[in-house]
Amino acid sequence: MPAGTSANERGRTVTDNSAVLFDVDGTLVDSNYLHVHAWRRAFADVHIEVESWRIHRAIGMDGSELVRLLSDDAPEDIRQRLKDLHSRYYQQSAALLSPLPGARRLLEHVAALGVPVVLATSAPEDELAVLRKVLDCDDLVTAFTSSNDVDVAKPDPGIIRVALDRIGASADRAAFVGDAVWDAQACGRAGLPCICLLSGGVSRAELETAGAAAVFDNAEDLLLHLGQTPIAALAGRPGS
Repeated sequence: MPAGTSANERGRTVTDNSAVLFDVDGTLVDSNYLHVHAWRRAFADVHIEVESWRIHRAIGMDGSELVRLLSDDAPEDIRQRLKDLHSRYYQQSAALLSPLPGARRLLEHVAALGVPVVLATSAPEDELAVLRKVLDCDDLVTAFTSSNDVDVAKPDPGIIRVALDRIGASADRAAFVGDAVWDAQACGRAGLPCICLLSGGVSRAELETAGAAAVFDNAEDLLLHLGQTPIAALAGRPGS
């Protein structure tokens, strides 16, 4: 199913104008450290020394901005080569990708509440295809986004607005689940709460400082405490 198309609703009653948007990398799929390794190899190939921790702290932000910052404004041809190399090395490690604990069960539960599930990612189409295969959750997802939908990714709120527009949801009837400070910052600009997970490797304090409405260990932990989050209110079922 291509990005932006609807999944089979299987007769579910959908709550009007509501949605839960999910980041994918580091939120639903254990991929962040594979991205770090792929970027580390890419920078090494073009003889730019970048420490892995610096790469990790940039994961989740707009890819072009990540390259610009970590390459110290390298020429455009070098930046493009870095992106191409990252993509190649990441694809080579795809067999190591796996869903994070509770990822599918969380999506199942949100969908059962009648709240549309949207994978609101700015991952390139080829990476998104791999992530969707790993998650095996297309039957639960109402819509997808990808890098084709925006020119600039998070912390710019564009991808969030595209995701909301795609299913006719409003920011005051939506919530976002992510794992990075860039997610929380983008949500602040878009006007919806961001629930953050520690599964991306960012500290609770940093996520809260960036504006996270709540922080949980991973998708499984969020599912256990869903009634304490804005997601339950979207379905009109506090405590569910």
